[in-house]
Amino acid sequence: MPSQSFLSQAKTNQSRVLRTHSFGNAASYIEQDEFPSQSNQPGKQLAYAQEEIWQFFLKLVKSTAPEIVLKEFDDLFINPSFSSDPEIEKALKIIVLSHNEQEFRNTLKRCIYTLLNTWIYSRKYQYAQSLIDKLSIPHLTYRGSSTFLRSLRSLLINFIKSPDYQEVKVFAAKYDYQEIENWKSRYTSYLLTPQYLNSHNSLEQRQAARRLSQQLQDKYKFDLAMYTAHSHATSFPNDKVKNPTALGNEALRLIKKLLAKRGFFNYIHLANIFLNQTQQLNYQQFKQSLLKYLIFSLESAGLVESIKMQLTHKLDILYQHEDREVLRNGLILRTSNRMVEYLTIDKNNKPSDLFILIASQGNPLTLAILILKVLLISPPSRTYLELCMSKLIDYYGNYSEQDCQWVINFLEVTKMILTMYTENVKYNLVNMEQRNLPCQTMIDEDYYRIFSQSFSEDL
Repeated sequence: MPSQSFLSQAKTNQSRVLRTHSFGNAASYIEQDEFPSQSNQPGKQLAYAQEEIWQFFLKLVKSTAPEIVLKEFDDLFINPSFSSDPEIEKALKIIVLSHNEQEFRNTLKRCIYTLLNTWIYSRKYQYAQSLIDKLSIPHLTYRGSSTFLRSLRSLLINFIKSPDYQEVKVFAAKYDYQEIENWKSRYTSYLLTPQYLNSHNSLEQRQAARRLSQQLQDKYKFDLAMYTAHSHATSFPNDKVKNPTALGNEALRLIKKLLAKRGFFNYIHLANIFLNQTQQLNYQQFKQSLLKYLIFSLESAGLVESIKMQLTHKLDILYQHEDREVLRNGLILRTSNRMVEYLTIDKNNKPSDLFILIASQGNPLTLAILILKVLLISPPSRTYLELCMSKLIDYYGNYSEQDCQWVINFLEVTKMILTMYTENVKYNLVNMEQRNLPCQTMIDEDYYRIFSQSFSEDL
């Protein structure tokens, strides 16, 4: 089969296929200082009191049963009884009576995220849920007459009404796909991204957010592999393997359609060809080749023409001062991040024109494939995509599931495709009747089965 070229000029000399760029930790390309040290707090006495309370819960959660830790948290913050440690009572009084609301929140949040981080790491999600449940106004049953108790209650109520509390609530996401109450909760792994990328958040909060996000992604990856592997097994109970997507049976049809694109038309193969062919280009030539690569083999001629028109204009003016410069990894990353914005949400945190054009017209697969193509040439852009996804979810979060079903379809298709092509699980379409796979992506589903395999072990 002839080699596909994405170059805008004749250029046939081939060198080795460029492997995935080693960009290191993806988040470091969004936040320059990933986990900065805590800033100095004003007032030695206040700082000492904060550290004492945090150390108390840090030692407690490492050595004590979660039920006891929850009771101590309740006895200190929610319904004060101070039955265990008078020094901790004294420390809390110093913080509360300092009338520094921000420092009280910092103390409370650091304790909360220390407990969440520990329980998420050990997968004791029920205790994380119990902790978050305790942080509600109905649980603040005391009506103390002292200045301290009145101040403490007021500070807690203000915290519960604040954006800080909304960030904590994200950690209460249901781990069971069938028990999700709000459609946004399906995408908690995305919603946690701003928390672990925000350098102003505490180390404990950022670690907890990153850890839970990764665990949710790993669970989805495993569940998708199990679902596809057992979807055709009549001997395997259907209630034992749940569909982790919200696409129903359409999920299997889409996976088979994607896997039917074999060999030359495989997306990973095309990305390697593109990276190989563009190594020696200047930036302007790279942008021209990028457009060809993105729209190559897309279906729906009318839609492709609209996409080409919009992207041509955006790429022409993108980093024009770099047009004559030799292509470098940093420029590929920046360009890929801008492409993610063009395809999802703009810098004003509003859905992009291309996103609305493609997704709202019932073409989530086309949009997902465009995003996949971008990530295959710039894997570190995955973190930036997840940040943009969280903004999209926030933008549509107040709409009902019915009103934004087209957005949900996009999120589901994209999540599934990225899991198939960018994780350490290989999916194969196997002909069970030994018939030839048609050249087109239209296949008889009755004759084909999906098999998944981890790069390191069978799933």
